[in-house]
Amino acid sequence: MQDDQRIDPADARLLLAMVRHPRATIVALAEKAGLSRNTAQARITRLEQERGLESFERRVSPGALGYPLTAFITAQVTQRRLGEVAGALAEIPEVLQVHGVSGATDLLVHTVAADADDLYRVAGRILAVPGVERTQTALVMRELVEYRVTPLLRRLAEEGRTPR
Repeated sequence: MQDDQRIDPADARLLLAMVRHPRATIVALAEKAGLSRNTAQARITRLEQERGLESFERRVSPGALGYPLTAFITAQVTQRRLGEVAGALAEIPEVLQVHGVSGATDLLVHTVAADADDLYRVAGRILAVPGVERTQTALVMRELVEYRVTPLLRRLAEEGRTPR
């Protein structure tokens, strides 16, 4: 989103209502956010079009699917093959997310596995991707803070503060 299209406090109130009541109708969300139905609908449509509101995919626990292990694999890649590497990683079902990062490594690959042997297989598959030069694996022992944006929405809705 461009700076002039950032989420404002009214958008934040609407998004908080959606977080708290994910199955609510537009009318109910509008009421909870203090907006008219038409305004709420227009704001949601704008947020969807401008990618301020991403997928409605529910967060399914990988553990419930038989993948209780989570690991982050850092990878160094041949720079000119970065797009090709990203495409190949997207084809590996156990790869949940890939971030391009700065520093000594190029990619941070969020993966899941059924057990240690499966993690070895997944890590080997990543290392076998043409353009991946080196990997290092860190096993997640415990998730201490879940992915969240609600505190940022709350701050914006209540204080109108956004980063500069």
